[in-house]
Amino acid sequence: MYESFYNLQGRPFQLTPDPRFYFSSRTHKKAMAYLTYGLNQGEGFIIVTGDIGTGKTTLVRHLFDTLDRNEFIAAMIVSTQLSAEDLLRSVVAAFGLDAQAEDKGQLLARLERHLREQFRMGRRALLVVDEAQNLSNAALEEMRMLSNFQEGDKALLQSFLVGQPEFRERIFVAPELEQLRQRVIATHHLEPMDKEELAGYIEHRLKLVGWDNDPCFTADAVEAIYKHTAGVPRRLNTLCSRVLLFGALEEIHTIDGETIETVVADMASDTRQVTPTSSAQPRPLPVNRQNDATVPLEARSSGKDKQEMESRLNQLETMMKSQDETLKRLTDLMAHLAGGGKKDES
Repeated sequence: MYESFYNLQGRPFQLTPDPRFYFSSRTHKKAMAYLTYGLNQGEGFIIVTGDIGTGKTTLVRHLFDTLDRNEFIAAMIVSTQLSAEDLLRSVVAAFGLDAQAEDKGQLLARLERHLREQFRMGRRALLVVDEAQNLSNAALEEMRMLSNFQEGDKALLQSFLVGQPEFRERIFVAPELEQLRQRVIATHHLEPMDKEELAGYIEHRLKLVGWDNDPCFTADAVEAIYKHTAGVPRRLNTLCSRVLLFGALEEIHTIDGETIETVVADMASDTRQVTPTSSAQPRPLPVNRQNDATVPLEARSSGKDKQEMESRLNQLETMMKSQDETLKRLTDLMAHLAGGGKKDES
């Protein structure tokens, strides 16, 4: 809806990870440097962690877009609670191979044969495991065993493990993962964006959909956005999407701090409606007093208020992500039907 009002060619703040919108913030630039270093090393494990919504999946998909397909074959799996053998089947399938076999030995032989064929053609194999915190220690040990495939002194498979903060903590504590730890060549933890990066992030995403300075975000709007999101990309996208929708409904072309506070209040009202068990009365939203804009809301709230706000934001993010995915499926279906119609007409 707001796309037509602001003459945009798409939704700049969708929640579905899209490498086209990758923004090279300070922390993401450092993560890419470690990933590139890992690729140059050609062996071992690189671990990237980050809190929910910090852009881990977008980072990985951006990495895939930068790979030379003549030099690399790359596969990605999104981990759930997999057993060691299920993980192996997932890896085999991710590389486009038949994952059906009578026993584990057949799967291993099939994967090794494929990796050796690719190596002889000058291609290196890269496996990325997203949501790696869901892997059991047995599955992680299976990952380590796969890293034993070699051709001479060259590893046939390199792996990047991407997960939430608890994953890195487990890797470096569990005694049974000692051999895996010895093969980790670099780690990086994604942090939220700095406040100074926020305006560039908003402008970057808007420009990718044809933005022509409409709407205009004022400096106090950017500070208010940072105050309520603490620089976490998914929270930024959630809030900015609602801001644009509100702006279109109210026919606003200049987004200021007051607009942001109004939208935040609306969002808080939405989440209260879907949490009827909460009897707490809403607290007045802070205004832009001295130093308020430079301190994240979480730092100035009590523990109970912080948990309530986190819960509301997570619920709203889930709702909006579901809407994004539904709209994408409908768009794809309409494009498919339109394409079929054209063929019939010809």
